[in-house]
Amino acid sequence: MVESIHFPDIELYTGWGEPMRADIALRGLELISGAIPDGIEGALYRVGADRQYPSGRTDDIFIDGEGQMHMFRFKDNQVDYVVKWVETERYKRQKAARRGLFGRYRNRYTIDESVKDVHLGTANTTAMFHAGHLYSLKEDDLPYEIDPDTLETKGRVDFNGLISSETFTAHPKVDPITNELLAFGYQAKGDATKDFVFYVFDADRKIKTEIWFEMPYAACVHDFAITDEWVVVPFFPLITDLDVVKAGGPYYQWHPDEPVHVALVPRYGKAEDIRWFKGPTGSAGHMMNAYRDGTRIHLDICYYEGNCFPFFTTPSGETTEGVPPFLTRMTFDLASNDDGFTKQRLLNIPCEMPRTDDRYQGRPYRYGYVIARSMDGSSGMGKFDHQTGEIDIWRPGPGDSVQEAQFVPRTPDAPEGDGWLLCLVSRVSQNRSDLAILDAKNPSAGPVALLKLPIRVRATFHGTWVPEETLRSGQYRMSLGEVA
Repeated sequence: MVESIHFPDIELYTGWGEPMRADIALRGLELISGAIPDGIEGALYRVGADRQYPSGRTDDIFIDGEGQMHMFRFKDNQVDYVVKWVETERYKRQKAARRGLFGRYRNRYTIDESVKDVHLGTANTTAMFHAGHLYSLKEDDLPYEIDPDTLETKGRVDFNGLISSETFTAHPKVDPITNELLAFGYQAKGDATKDFVFYVFDADRKIKTEIWFEMPYAACVHDFAITDEWVVVPFFPLITDLDVVKAGGPYYQWHPDEPVHVALVPRYGKAEDIRWFKGPTGSAGHMMNAYRDGTRIHLDICYYEGNCFPFFTTPSGETTEGVPPFLTRMTFDLASNDDGFTKQRLLNIPCEMPRTDDRYQGRPYRYGYVIARSMDGSSGMGKFDHQTGEIDIWRPGPGDSVQEAQFVPRTPDAPEGDGWLLCLVSRVSQNRSDLAILDAKNPSAGPVALLKLPIRVRATFHGTWVPEETLRSGQYRMSLGEVA
């Protein structure tokens, strides 16, 4: 007999967080106000986590759960919305068993005996489009390829044997100017290993760079940043202890006495060319951008003066009080004999999920886009101007919140920041969502178009925009516009 399905009565699964557990297809979203701008043709892909079945535990965390690929398809002045489960190996095994089989987050020692041979990957964090292929990613496994039209899962892939790492980042950088893919794997030879690998793939998915090196500790490396000559890899002291994991404990623990280490890795070089820097304890989940300024490398990051994931405790089991993230610039001087770095706060409003005009990733830039937090728990979409230090915010309303924005250039060669922000809005009081299209130059003016979803888009973490021409050709045809 199959056991009944019952989710635990915990805050994670109540209200907006209640699991949706569904594939959905809505053909033609209702236009509430405004008009869809001419020229927006393509697909917005976003990935998030949902719970297929209860895990049988009460210590679940919001970044866990099976992956779902969301698609907003812009075509012929309408927008279709489709969401489908990413059919990973663990998803299919649970579907067949009609129950949860996997235990604590990333802990293979707490799973059901029947799935001891199954990869733990959930593919629940971001979408990547490169060389004509769409993927769903999470950093605990290899990519899963997805059909860009139907969202059917094609399967787990290693790029025809080119990815030798056991893991692949959930924050790849696809350069829409060169069509290169820059990516990495951490704990790349298994749980708690200190192995790290950095890859550059060309426009045809051939390897241009593969650099292996050892991390200072078995860290969580959620994101990194790129420049024209270097990539910036921060190591924060969220550390995996294999003995703790084997005993059924958390996959990461926060070590407040450990310093931050940062590796500057040559984009096209070798491991012996890596430059190392070190500084006081802190953490971050997400990078806005980085760029080279002479001998200095600037990294703009949503920085926490403490633990960015407070649900991971210290080794003694102490919880760390949540600290807010602030947009911060870390600077590393390649000409200095000092292995330290400087920090400068750029914005005094707590913010997260930073994005840019993707054409300017790794290049000098002016504009960034963030989720700006409010005291009442709501959030808004902000445009930050690095030149003036000003932020322009659109707030959807009391109690409502926004998810990460995606910038879409007005034309493939438009000036930086000339385009649109696509932004999911959580209408918490109405238990449903909207898709807002904002003028990226002036988000506080409100949506130029607002599209209604009659359902709740529970959570999406990250995503990507793929223009119609790129969907057809497999290559981005973008260029850097004039300076705005």
